[in-house]
Amino acid sequence: MIKTVSVIAVLGTAIIVVGCGSSSSDTSSTSAASKSQTQTQTQASAVLPPAVNELGPAQRPAASQFPAAKGRTLQQLAAQVKSSAQLGAATGSFTPGTRRFAFALNAKSGAFIYAPTALYIARTPSSPAKGPFLAPADPMTVPAADRSKQNTGPGGIQAIYAAQLPIAHKGSWTLLSLTRTPTGLIGAPGQLAAAASSPIPNVGQRPPAIATDTPASVHGDTALLTTRIPADDMHQVSFKEVLGKKPIALLFSTPQLCISRVCGPVTDIAVQLEHEFGNRVSFIHEEVYVDNQPSKGLRPQLKAFHLQTEPWLFTVNRHGVIAARLEGSFGVNAFRKALQAALQ
Repeated sequence: MIKTVSVIAVLGTAIIVVGCGSSSSDTSSTSAASKSQTQTQTQASAVLPPAVNELGPAQRPAASQFPAAKGRTLQQLAAQVKSSAQLGAATGSFTPGTRRFAFALNAKSGAFIYAPTALYIARTPSSPAKGPFLAPADPMTVPAADRSKQNTGPGGIQAIYAAQLPIAHKGSWTLLSLTRTPTGLIGAPGQLAAAASSPIPNVGQRPPAIATDTPASVHGDTALLTTRIPADDMHQVSFKEVLGKKPIALLFSTPQLCISRVCGPVTDIAVQLEHEFGNRVSFIHEEVYVDNQPSKGLRPQLKAFHLQTEPWLFTVNRHGVIAARLEGSFGVNAFRKALQAALQ
């Protein structure tokens, strides 16, 4: 096991490994080496059993399981951990306010860690920390009938953590996750970078009235509509045709070409929830790259939304206003909540 002192030392130079794919650089992008490392670990974890397998309790963390900040710094809180892990962030676009921060936790072997988890945030490792902010694990598994070939299923990622963090102002922030296990606390450091503002449409705003691809727009070539295997059916209508008329779930993802390999699981969740909500919500899946070729760049639909990463989910209510927005990895619970927001 990695000694506690390693967590404290790493907090001084915490590096975040972004879990969502990127098509161009931004303030929270990782280096090519970091992305390669993330992919290697994801591939390894697909065949490894979880390093800690407490998924049930991980979905129900309690504040009493974690130390109160009480003015202590992240370094002081890190001194309580028994071992360390790697935090892989699944969100990378932040502005001041209360924002969703999603992430996975991996052991040194690459295997995922599932146990009750919370986050702490501070301006620097030596600044007073705020927290704990509970990060319940959100399951990402779907029934076998809804699982694509791009989704590793059992043995792959089973759930994603997410917490609502207070970001007081733009700039860099240091994070510390603490995970409660039967043998003590596991700690993992990270960072996030918040911009003063973002052009990406947010909750309460009207989205651009884009024309998404349909069988007619690609002249029946379904290979251009989706890289999912088997093909999904979330292309029956164009976004602009139903905008302001019916609730919509608009998912930007590319199951086959996704850098982080989470597009497959989140698209499968859409397929699963379409069975439950499809008669009330129009489900629309838009691929990411022109002609599904990364060398040709992003599709104009993503550019209209000012997106540079994948996947993204926007749910829109019947009045044509964004009701929920999810970036990167998200599970069944977050997706369902986003759909319910659009139905209100």
